Amino acid sequence: MGDPKGFLKIGRKPTPKRNVVERIQDYRYVYDRMPEEELREQASRCMDCGVPFCNTGCPLGNLIPDWNDLVYRDSWRRAIDRLHLTNNFPEFTGMLCPAPCESACVLAINDKPVTIKEIELSIINRAFDEGWVKATPPPPEARTGKKVAIVGSGPAGLAAAQQLNRAGHSVTVFEKDDRIGGLLRYGIPDYKIEKWVVDRRVAIMEEEGIEFRTNAHVGVDPTTEGLKADFDAVVLAVGALQGRDLDVPGRELKGVHLAMDYLTQQNRRVMGLPIEEEEISAAGKNVVILGGGDTSADCLGNSHREGAASVKVLTHGPKPPENPDHLTWPDWPLILHTYPAHEEGGERGWSVAVTGFSGSDGKVERMHAIQTERKDGKTEYIEGSEHEIECDLVLLAIGFTGPVRDTFLDDLALGYNERGAIPTANGGFATEQTGLFVAGDAKRGASLIVWAIAEGRKAAREADEYLMGRSLLPG
Repeated sequence: MGDPKGFLKIGRKPTPKRNVVERIQDYRYVYDRMPEEELREQASRCMDCGVPFCNTGCPLGNLIPDWNDLVYRDSWRRAIDRLHLTNNFPEFTGMLCPAPCESACVLAINDKPVTIKEIELSIINRAFDEGWVKATPPPPEARTGKKVAIVGSGPAGLAAAQQLNRAGHSVTVFEKDDRIGGLLRYGIPDYKIEKWVVDRRVAIMEEEGIEFRTNAHVGVDPTTEGLKADFDAVVLAVGALQGRDLDVPGRELKGVHLAMDYLTQQNRRVMGLPIEEEEISAAGKNVVILGGGDTSADCLGNSHREGAASVKVLTHGPKPPENPDHLTWPDWPLILHTYPAHEEGGERGWSVAVTGFSGSDGKVERMHAIQTERKDGKTEYIEGSEHEIECDLVLLAIGFTGPVRDTFLDDLALGYNERGAIPTANGGFATEQTGLFVAGDAKRGASLIVWAIAEGRKAAREADEYLMGRSLLPG
């Protein structure tokens, strides 16, 4: 514990953000770096609480009080070593994780929590600046002779690949898209994570001896049987990208799209890559975004940067409270989340249900809606509250229903559970097929990046045990 009275003397200071007028003109990272002296002060707020719930609030089990103390003491090299013990990619979680560790912080019971996420990101940024992050370890001196295929190159797949490579196996990552990264590449906007950050980490993993194959749609090229024949174990990390749709009149009109289709195209536009399918753009349009979570906010931020005429973000549920007093960890607080994109403009609305869309010449022009209310835990329509909203573009950001059902998953015939995810045996990561493992959103359903990395690590350990009879990899 750095300063026994730090949490009493120093208040939480939020991460500085770039000016709104400036940042909506580009796709650069939204946040600025916090000055080092202020970071050390924020780290001193960690209060040596005795039972650090932040450790278990973090799915990775990050040793948060340890590296808070090391930052306070200016021991940055030791801090990154401690951070890398549990987290393969602190730069990803430092930018993208919603920080369940902060909700678990004991200080959050009667004050604002420690700025854990910003301290984590600052540690890894310092490590890259100083040249401490290299191929660590370098390619293993001795290989086991075992070959492992990772299908999917999102956070879960990358974490599993790095761990299994460290165990000495020959690892090949298969990615159906033309670039490595999964949602990090095509889905999450550049203003949340610039793609050079992903490229930097992938380059390090290549130095470590991991092979990456892009434009490799497993089930077609290579075939499912060919993959299983060529590799001793396979880890499925294919995500849960099948968007939840609406079954209402007018859904077929042009201009009504799943959010992920728009976000993928926008990432390609920013990178200067071609778009082969029907182009989806918010430029100059009246945009309606349905849904209130991360995906919705991503659509909102991109719409601002494209120059939309107007943007409305609507959700069917009631407005959450801004400062609930009755929930502490382990209960996840149901609160109103305000993302940087909400500070940039647009309107937010709650308790709105969609009844259909209409337009002319096959294009959407109006959304038909009705107000709702919650009674006895159920959502009911309010009679007489029907209304219309003019729109040129509607983006459906209302959740995901599991992995995309493609040839590969059809061939495997593993089935799906109630969340649409791929089932495993006994709560672990092995499927009913020998040598086949699953991790991340494909196993959990759509979830957090920190869970994806944690599950990639755990799946790697199980795969290593299967291949070698035991494993020295951390869980």
